[in-house]
Amino acid sequence: MEVVKTVILMVALTLLMVFIGNIFGGTQGMVIALIIAIGMNFFSYFFSDKMVLRHYRAIPVTKNEASGLYAITERLCKKANLPMPKIYIIRDKTPNAFATGRNPSNAAVAVTEGLLELLDEDEVEGVLAHELSHVRHYDILIGTIAATIAGAIAIMANMMQFGAMFGSRNERGTNPIIMLVMALLLPIAASIIQMAISRNREYMADEGAARITGHPEWLQRALMKLDSYSKRSTMQAATPETAHMFIVNPFAGKKVDFASLFSTHPSTQDRIARLEKLKYT
Repeated sequence: MEVVKTVILMVALTLLMVFIGNIFGGTQGMVIALIIAIGMNFFSYFFSDKMVLRHYRAIPVTKNEASGLYAITERLCKKANLPMPKIYIIRDKTPNAFATGRNPSNAAVAVTEGLLELLDEDEVEGVLAHELSHVRHYDILIGTIAATIAGAIAIMANMMQFGAMFGSRNERGTNPIIMLVMALLLPIAASIIQMAISRNREYMADEGAARITGHPEWLQRALMKLDSYSKRSTMQAATPETAHMFIVNPFAGKKVDFASLFSTHPSTQDRIARLEKLKYT
């Protein structure tokens, strides 16, 4: 069901971009937007993982330096029939983790020092299984595409807003006031769709982790601990652009505002409830 939802949301995001292209700029505007989108996709596909790891100052570790972490990951990779990813540790006391890389052969998993200190071995295995499930289902690639399309929509909306402020009409003669309203509302719609895709992939990764380990309760316990801690602390280098990558929202402890309505993660209570149902399937 979550796969179907993701496909529907991806189609909706693409159609939204096509709709804007038809309204604003005509054929020429659409071509420009597509060129921008292709360029953003190319760059994100090949370089986004390196940029994220560098941003969080993730340190690559060897098997000798993190033997326990490697042993768990190797065991999970064997169960999931995945190649061994690169392992990184982030020197941050806030417990969290994420996976990155464009495909299973170029994947990396990063965990914070805080996560290793907070969780026991079974809970760490549940978290790593969640991240490997993201890798297995190409969630990083899907998230990158969704973010790129949403970004392209935002660029097109800015062009619409610029044209509307100067009272110009596009090739199809759209009223500047309508252009301005659309310029404000369409990026919001794109963000909502993008966040919905992210939430669906989290549910899928949770289920994938439960299937790989055979112990949904391991991830349940980990999520409860991570959620409780995240409400009291925020990762030092966390950014809204990368929040969707983490197993729990790194901004969960911040005061609720308008931006927090666009949540990249489903509630921890919902995730735990879904994992509970898997115990009986």
